[in-house]
Amino acid sequence: MDIELSTHTKDMLRERKIPEEWVWLTIDKPDWKNIGEDNNIHYFKSITEHGKRVLHVVVNPHISPQKVVTVFFD
Repeated sequence: MDIELSTHTKDMLRERKIPEEWVWLTIDKPDWKNIGEDNNIHYFKSITEHGKRVLHVVVNPHISPQKVVTVFFD
């Protein structure tokens, strides 16, 4: 799968102190995923190292390469 991080996502990773490896883990092995009202793919994964909080990764699949739009903990 060809996916890149947006500039916004890179900024959010730094600001929120989220390791990039958690983004790829969430995309590769999500606990669940769905198509949002925005038509983007939303990936979710409970991150044990972060108190089992759920990481939410949003990917725009309608461009090439696909792009991670944003990332945050629910």
